[in-house]
Amino acid sequence: MLGTRPEIIKFSPIIRECTRVGLEFSIIHTGQHYSHNMDKVFFEQLRLPNADCNLKVGSGTHAEQTGKMLIGIERVLLKQEPQIVLVEGDTNTVLAGALAAAKLGIKVGHVEAGLRSYDRQMPEETNRTLADHCSDLLFAPTAKARDTLLNERIPKQKIFVTGNTIVDAVKHNIKIANEKGKTRIQEKLDLKPRTYFAVTIHRQENVDNPQRLHGIVEGLEKVQKDTGYPIVYPIHPRTKKNLKKLCLQFNKISTIDPLDYLSFLRLESNARLVLTDSGGVQEEACTLNVPCVTLRDNTERPETLEVGSNILAGTNPDKIVKCTRVMLEKKQRWKNPFGDGKAGERIVKILETERGD
Repeated sequence: MLGTRPEIIKFSPIIRECTRVGLEFSIIHTGQHYSHNMDKVFFEQLRLPNADCNLKVGSGTHAEQTGKMLIGIERVLLKQEPQIVLVEGDTNTVLAGALAAAKLGIKVGHVEAGLRSYDRQMPEETNRTLADHCSDLLFAPTAKARDTLLNERIPKQKIFVTGNTIVDAVKHNIKIANEKGKTRIQEKLDLKPRTYFAVTIHRQENVDNPQRLHGIVEGLEKVQKDTGYPIVYPIHPRTKKNLKKLCLQFNKISTIDPLDYLSFLRLESNARLVLTDSGGVQEEACTLNVPCVTLRDNTERPETLEVGSNILAGTNPDKIVKCTRVMLEKKQRWKNPFGDGKAGERIVKILETERGD
C-alpha cells in the first residue's frame, strides 16, 4: 500500500526482494501524490512494476483524503483477500491502509514503525502512532524505535528491528543516478560537487504557517550571505503557492522546478550541506554522508542528532545561520544508524515466515 513519493522510494527494496524470491504481491496506490514528477516518474526511474490498482484519491483535507482512501482500500481488500497488508511511514495512506485492513481482520505490517516526534500538531505523528497500534508486525528501523514501541506497551513479539529501507534504496539508486547520461542536473545548473547547498521545504507546519515560512525565507537568505555558498531549492508546489499568497520571495536563492527522484538524489549527494524539513531527506543525507540542518523544532529521527549528521535549527533566521556554521565545521565521519542496506531482505524473510512459506 503506497501513495506518495517517499513511500514509493522506501518500498522499492521490498518490492524488488519480493520479486527476487518469488513472493506473490500486488501494489495498491491511493493516488495521494498524483502529478507525474511526484508519482509515475518514480516507478519508471526505480524500474518498478506499475501499481495493480490506483484509487486516484488526489488532494483534499485530511478527512476527505483519508475517508476516500478507506472506502477505496476496503473494496480492493475485499476483492483481493490478501494475507498481509504492508504500509510504510506516516502518511494518510498509511493510516487508511492500516485501519481498513485491521477492521477486515487482515494482518497489518508497518514498515518504519516506532518513529515519534512527540508533536501532535503534526498530522504525521497521529498517523504513525495509530498505525503502530493497530499493526501486527512492526518493522522498527532502529533499536531506539523498538524501545519506543515497547514503552508504549506493544508486545515485543510483534516488533522486529530491520534497519531502514531508505539505506537499501539510496545504495541501489545512487548507482542508477550516477550512470552516464542518466541525470545531468549538476551540469545543467553549472554546479561542482561540494560547492553548493541544497534545500527542501514542504511540511504543513512550516509552509502553512506565515511566521515560520517568513523565518525560513529570511534564514536562507542570511545563510547565503553569510557563507557565500549558492543555494538551490527545487520548490514544492505548496510552498510556491503560499509564498505568492504572502508576497514573499527569494532574492539570492535559486528556485527551480521540482526534480525527479534520481536528479534530486544526485543533487543531494554532491551538496556541501542540506537544509530541509523532510524526515526522509534527513535519513538520506545521513546515509550519503552530507551534513544536514533541519528546519524544524523536533525530529522523529533523533538518531541523526546523536551521530552528529544533523542539527535542529527551527525557523528562527539567526539560529538557522548559527546551525549551518556548526554543520559546516563537522567532520563527516558518522556511523549510519539506519542499518546496512539489507532491511528489505529482512522484512521479506519475516513476511515469508508469517505466511508459512
